[in-house]
Amino acid sequence: MIKAIDLIKTYNTTTALNGVNFEVKSGEIFCLLGQNGAGKTTTINVFLGFISPSSGEALINNVQVNTNDHRTNEMLAYIPEVVQLYGNLSGIENLDFFSRLAGFRYSSKELVSFLTQAGLQEEVHSNRLSSYSKGMRQKVGIAIAIAKNADVIFMDEPTSGLDPKATAEFTSICKRLAANGKTIFMATHDIFNAVNVGSRIGIMKGGVLVHEVSTANLSAVQLQQLYLESI
Repeated sequence: MIKAIDLIKTYNTTTALNGVNFEVKSGEIFCLLGQNGAGKTTTINVFLGFISPSSGEALINNVQVNTNDHRTNEMLAYIPEVVQLYGNLSGIENLDFFSRLAGFRYSSKELVSFLTQAGLQEEVHSNRLSSYSKGMRQKVGIAIAIAKNADVIFMDEPTSGLDPKATAEFTSICKRLAANGKTIFMATHDIFNAVNVGSRIGIMKGGVLVHEVSTANLSAVQLQQLYLESI
């Protein structure tokens, strides 16, 4: 569903990505670890079509991502570290607005269903987003991805700033989405959550994917040791 082929991205004399290759299948959750500046966000931005690679290919469902061709945008959703929504609108109004932007028109009952699937309690659906916690905002972002029927969901530091309960809820939602065939690509610093939520984990350093491991039979302590040795 997601494939990187020899991705290279340079900015003047700086190489942000240096021959990155990986493949993520439908229903997988791929967690990308690395220090700030390792190339995690650049990788996501290439797949979102925000920037073009200097060379190589980024494919979503065998369609090449191109900044001038937005076909791949219909297949994906993006949840950044800080979800950009309208604070003066309610959760359900934000969902309705962004669903319409994507070309979908849903009934109130359907909108409620999407928010509920994303784990947002129904009693807060009509509250202004300005009153929401970060975890609640993330759930609206997930509801938008569900409403858009996105096959691929990119996430950049989605658990940053979340308390343990909100992180556990977020992990549960991601696993449920993956079980329903959604593909999730997550850039994160959270080693322990990566082990809990991920199917596979990649570790980046200096624009290079230096390790790629399965989380089957992998403990958080083992991953932490591998990560520390890698950076």
